[in-house]
Amino acid sequence: MTSAESATPAATEKPTDIRVLLKDLQTRFDVFRNYSPLAIGIDKQLFAALPELSKKSIRLAMRSHTMATRYLREMEKASHRLNLDGSQAGEVTDENRQHAAELLKERFKKQAEQRKAVEAANKAEALKQQKLQQLTEKFGRK
Repeated sequence: MTSAESATPAATEKPTDIRVLLKDLQTRFDVFRNYSPLAIGIDKQLFAALPELSKKSIRLAMRSHTMATRYLREMEKASHRLNLDGSQAGEVTDENRQHAAELLKERFKKQAEQRKAVEAANKAEALKQQKLQQLTEKFGRK
């Protein structure tokens, strides 16, 4: 048997839908449902608790979860990180809180810029339609 034939099931399984995985984690663990700041290295706890999942799937789910606005808001005001069972696993440092605040600030700024761009495009389209209407009234058949 070659090394390729003896690949682990996690390496050959089809990718997991990350949204479904996150919903499952939120159902199973309060720390995910409440968007509590997670312990450093909590992925190892997840690998142990859910060995049927690939490391890649768990890491992608963790990335999605920890970049969620709700998680960043919780991180911004939290004092402790939590394990899967809800026990304290260390402190949230001022640096961690500052990083979360900066990510949120950047996200909200980008959203505001996108909103302004959409509003400007809508306003330009409305003005264009208004001018077309005026031209139609002026030069249209009577």
